[in-house]
Amino acid sequence: IFFFFCKIGRVYLCSYNTTYDYNEVLHKSNLFYNAQRSGALSPRYNRILWRGDSCLKDGCSIGVDLSKGWFDAGDYIKFMFPMASTVTLLSWGGINYRQAYFDSGTLSRFISSIRWATSYLIAAHIAPQELVVQVGSGSSHRFWSRPEEITGARPIYKITPTKPGSDVAAETAAALAAASVFLRPTHAAMANDALAHARTIYSFAKQHRGLYHVSVPQAKRYYKSYSDEDEMIWGAAWLYRATGEQRYLNDATRQYLRASGPYLVEREFSWDRKMIGVQVLMANLTGEAMYRDRVADFMNNVMNVIPSTPQGLMWLRKWGPNRYAANAAMMAIMASQLQPPLTNSALYERWGRRQIHLLLGDSGRSYVVGFGRNYPQRPHHRSSSCPKPPAVCNHGSGLHSRRRNPFTLFGALVGGPDKRGNYLDRRTKYEQSEVGLDYNAGFQSAVAGLKQLVVERRPPRQSTTRSG
Repeated sequence: IFFFFCKIGRVYLCSYNTTYDYNEVLHKSNLFYNAQRSGALSPRYNRILWRGDSCLKDGCSIGVDLSKGWFDAGDYIKFMFPMASTVTLLSWGGINYRQAYFDSGTLSRFISSIRWATSYLIAAHIAPQELVVQVGSGSSHRFWSRPEEITGARPIYKITPTKPGSDVAAETAAALAAASVFLRPTHAAMANDALAHARTIYSFAKQHRGLYHVSVPQAKRYYKSYSDEDEMIWGAAWLYRATGEQRYLNDATRQYLRASGPYLVEREFSWDRKMIGVQVLMANLTGEAMYRDRVADFMNNVMNVIPSTPQGLMWLRKWGPNRYAANAAMMAIMASQLQPPLTNSALYERWGRRQIHLLLGDSGRSYVVGFGRNYPQRPHHRSSSCPKPPAVCNHGSGLHSRRRNPFTLFGALVGGPDKRGNYLDRRTKYEQSEVGLDYNAGFQSAVAGLKQLVVERRPPRQSTTRSG
């Protein structure tokens, strides 16, 4: 591998002939979402042989089937906020980079993943102004076992007009709107259903403002929300993208103009903070400078202000730093494609590619389970760490065991290194070794973006037809 380093500002970029199989990465990242599935898994289509049916009684206590969806991370709780955010980001990548999924041979299975999660989001909308935002209790973190061993009904937590959660409601509306756009070419009926629910949930969010963790304090320790301002704009923007209706554009614009000044210049893109997502999406939809300029500001922040590891990987905070780097890479690639091009669009593309390649192996190790060299062997993930039945799975045989996980959690992006670039492959070091729905979302969409660039820049095939 040949490396040539150059410095632009504080940013170190690297020209290299390292190549990664983006097809394999997309395939394996989708396998991770398969491993996170809850509910009845058809033997015909279940691609994770060590997984079986689980949580079939979720929702029974309220007479609704909530068995589907995705488990959040290394646990078995279904948190709506990060799940909905994941659906939004994955769908966005699918919309923009559909050809990449097709060319890589992963489109049909990716569609299946989006449909699986979307069906849960629709089911969780149990009444026009009621949305289930959590299934399972945080107390379940005390147990280390298999999901297939969860046989009883679990606690259900919801938001209502008297217990509002406009942040998570607006994010769910965004997710359903984005999914409707992505699914429409192949599954029009489901797209229509998703869009109808998105409209109603967004109206619910507009009418009843409030942070969901206040209404559902059980979520505060795990996914505390700091504002609903960005989600309200995000939901309106995605509904405008899905419908083209002026009222949603008016909502998004009005709320954006009311947003506080410093809040508009972001340093991160995450399940909770998505103003830069708003700005990239709205820049695409409107071309207005008030969005385009802030995209450039964000890129300056992630490339020149936020710290990085000695290897060059953006490092925002100690818990799951890779997700922030991956999400920023997704934004960088999308920012590089805005039209007309931003001044430093080529630089954004190179920086985004560099971040993804550092996650895939350019840092000296792969942070994607089952991919590349020196990948994590002991991710903080209950089901893949449990020994094969009938052996007992508990803290001793799972969490605290020094052996590698018996089952490979293909495609999972682990939390990442400390600020010095050191990674400890140990389950108990959950800040570094845990996996999560939101960790893979921006990562997978960024990889799809890079794959799309390969497809678009591929030289046309020469005709073999002879004339004369």
